[in-house]
Amino acid sequence: MKILFYDTKSYDRESFDRQLANFPGIEIDYLKGDLAPKSAVMAEGYDAVCAFVSSDVGTDTLKALHAHGVHLVLMRCAGFNNVDLETAKELGIKVFRVPGYSPEAVAEHAMMLALAANRHVHKSYVKVRENDFSLGGLMGINFYQKTAGIVGTGKIGAAMARICHGFGMKVIAYDVYQNPSLDFVEYVSLDELLAQSDLISLHCPLTEENYHLISRDTIRKMKDGVILVNTSRGGLVKTDDLIEGIRARKFFAVGLDVYEEETANVFEDRSDEILEHSTTARLLSFPNVIITSHQGFFTEEALSAISQTTLENALTWEKGETSPNEVLV
Repeated sequence: MKILFYDTKSYDRESFDRQLANFPGIEIDYLKGDLAPKSAVMAEGYDAVCAFVSSDVGTDTLKALHAHGVHLVLMRCAGFNNVDLETAKELGIKVFRVPGYSPEAVAEHAMMLALAANRHVHKSYVKVRENDFSLGGLMGINFYQKTAGIVGTGKIGAAMARICHGFGMKVIAYDVYQNPSLDFVEYVSLDELLAQSDLISLHCPLTEENYHLISRDTIRKMKDGVILVNTSRGGLVKTDDLIEGIRARKFFAVGLDVYEEETANVFEDRSDEILEHSTTARLLSFPNVIITSHQGFFTEEALSAISQTTLENALTWEKGETSPNEVLV
């Protein structure tokens, strides 16, 4: 079985190459460029392509892949909102994903962002490097006995809830489906969560229904001085409204690992002029905002799990077996 791997980073290649020893029937070729309609032509002669959540797996791309004999799209991530599933079904192209690789990795990163933003670690680090040990502008709050609001209690949200519970926080949550393993969590409406939470952490997939979940209307319902963390999907937050809320001093701090303008390579290969005028760059101008480079998943354990599950998905398809990892319309 031959797989063409798009948008390859060095860590991707190292992780997948290590796993290939356990999958002798699979051959992978790696490309630096990402999957798009024009690059789909490169998949001629391959059974499958491997893509990421920021790849273009829309209608035109899928038609091009089908024309070149590709029957399988392997998403090496949990998200699949960038895939035109209707077109894939019409063309007979199967789509598989990695629903859970290391929920603790993302949850730990979310709490790191919350803590660092709260205690102004980014500002303190810069000050100390300049031999300034003063404490002005560095005061934070205790998380102990505060309320954490978790939006989405799947595997990652549940891991974040357990971390917050371990900090001695009251944990409330909003989700269409309640997680029975979280017996310490009180489920509430979204409006109640917004009004009660000192820390709000987003852990839900991006859908048409929750696009711009955090916007002017929902921000107004939040407590003054709230801390907001998003390690899920950039489109959950309307950036212009977030900036408006920051300027109005609604937020004590904001920590983001994802952003609306995110592309396959985030800001790699983008001109300084584009970055200078982006809303993400505007966010970076605020001292109470921390932004990281979509690295929440980026641990050794997570990469190993991603590569293993992706290759197992390939074998499952080749054998014609069913799998809960297949994405169905």
